[in-house]
Amino acid sequence: MACLPVIVSFGGINGAGRGSGFRAYERLVFDQLEKSNQLAMLQNLAALTGQVSFNNGQWQDAAGKTVDLNNYLQEIQPQLLANSLIRKLDSSYFDYDAIPIHKQATLQPQSGMAFSMRRKQLPNPLPQGWQVSDSGDSESVQVHVSEAFTAMLQATRESEVKCAGQLPTGFDPAATYSSRNHPRALQMTVFGASDAVQAIGIDWERIKTMVPPDKVSVYAGSCLGQLDYNGNGGMLQARLIGKKVTSKQLPLGLNEMPADFINAYLLGNLGTTGHNNGACATFLYNLRQGIRDIQSGTHRVSIVGTSESSLAPEVFDAFATMGALASDASLRALDGIEPGDEPDYRRACRPFANNSGFTVAESAQFIVLFDDELALETGANVYGAVNDVFVNADGHKKSITGPGLGNYLTMAKATAATRNIIGERRLQEATFVQAHGTGTPQNRVTEAAILNKVADTFGIEHWPIAAVKSYLGHSVASAAGDQILASLGVWHHGVIPGILTVDTLADDVERSNLEFLLQHKQIEQQSMDAVLINSKGFGGNNASASIVAPHVAFSMLEKRHGKSAISEYKKQNEKVRESISEYDAATSRGEHKTIYKFDHNVMDESALTMDTSQIKIDNHQVAIDLALSNPYEDMCD
Repeated sequence: MACLPVIVSFGGINGAGRGSGFRAYERLVFDQLEKSNQLAMLQNLAALTGQVSFNNGQWQDAAGKTVDLNNYLQEIQPQLLANSLIRKLDSSYFDYDAIPIHKQATLQPQSGMAFSMRRKQLPNPLPQGWQVSDSGDSESVQVHVSEAFTAMLQATRESEVKCAGQLPTGFDPAATYSSRNHPRALQMTVFGASDAVQAIGIDWERIKTMVPPDKVSVYAGSCLGQLDYNGNGGMLQARLIGKKVTSKQLPLGLNEMPADFINAYLLGNLGTTGHNNGACATFLYNLRQGIRDIQSGTHRVSIVGTSESSLAPEVFDAFATMGALASDASLRALDGIEPGDEPDYRRACRPFANNSGFTVAESAQFIVLFDDELALETGANVYGAVNDVFVNADGHKKSITGPGLGNYLTMAKATAATRNIIGERRLQEATFVQAHGTGTPQNRVTEAAILNKVADTFGIEHWPIAAVKSYLGHSVASAAGDQILASLGVWHHGVIPGILTVDTLADDVERSNLEFLLQHKQIEQQSMDAVLINSKGFGGNNASASIVAPHVAFSMLEKRHGKSAISEYKKQNEKVRESISEYDAATSRGEHKTIYKFDHNVMDESALTMDTSQIKIDNHQVAIDLALSNPYEDMCD
């Protein structure tokens, strides 16, 4: 029997805030929360963004003035809400009204041309027709030009798109640890993965005493790579803008670097590592790797995640040129707004409605998986379990960005796999879908058709459909991570986030078997047994996941391990819950305690003892077993 991959923790950061403790989810359904939960969410968001801090037993505002916390939170509530989710891009990313560019020009001298310039700025070799002479200044030269030459003239352009799903205003992941000029996606990785690891409620050093070092896996990365100046963006720009490439830009720009950072600077992981890039389905590609490790029994712990931060003018330009983004002009056209007036940026992403494109976002999301036995043994919290993840390509395509058949296969398989766990009746009555829901005209037609076809095939008459990109935007690699974390919150608070940016569905959206949630949907907490997470990526990268609710996971654990094991687990779980509550309370005071262990416990071969049966490593109580089974035994002499 396969081991069950149990979700024992989650964490990260996106436009809604911090992932663990359901805080980002609570921002999505803020209006549906009880007053006490609203204040708790506001406190966490205010501490995250530096609007409040806890010093010497007193709450203080950003200026250091002592405040009554609850009254102050209600006072700044409009500001906190406005400075999260999709909104007008903060100018700290780039000046969208005056993005620096170069215009190529051919200059034709009329009766010659002369100018002076600094000697060290002379091009080498000299362009044809240039003659250089001393100017009498040791640092400058006189240049005489007799022939036409090409020059790059500095200019600016205005961005077609001025909104994004950016992190809450005031939060800087670099400020939570010694970031050392890391690309932003790696800064978000350190914060987000640290959030997930600390939210386990079990010290990582204790986990290391129970699990051999080779039975831990980490799958994490980005899709587009690190494209800001500290990563690949700077490597490609530097020489063209008159600067030098640094020694860090290439290695820190690699797609799999988030996994490398988690291994080296958070966990000290010696186990399996990797990253499976799949465009907008990347998170589910990595999740598939992680659950296969758990299901097969080769690993007992897997940390899965993605980090994407591509709010760079080049990325906006590229997607806009493809016609994929909701531009300011297209949003005005949708709403009949006069040219020059500001669009409703909060409603920029409108899944399954009359729409004009997606909205770029940044996000880092991570989940921690234990096998079922380890989850019970440690008393880890159970937030659900991953039943399965399916990946299929599109087959022959006319356009690499166009849709194909692959997503029909992944959704049908994920639905069938869900039926295997909860049965046909509960599949029809007690499941919902987190759609990819990008907000593009093509997605609204193709994904709705796929979901409707699958629902009709499996006898589902009113399948609830949610789409959290309407709040968060499209974080590319992290998109499904956003969807999963938003779904785990449903089983905690009993609200499926509605698609609030949409008033009515587009006429070309198939819906005969679907219930598109244009408002929040209140549910009984155990009335939904499973969620299906759907992802569609450029190039034909399709993935769909089946995730079962915590009450279903507990039922499965009890059936396998017995009531006495569950009873013992609950005793252990009390301590874990206390630890989780303490961590959440600390973060809500602004005490992030981000894990970053640079130059920490670095080991060489002296830390390793090896014989033919096992490998012992210092600081790891459990040895690595070399008594490996031979899967080809019947083929060997």
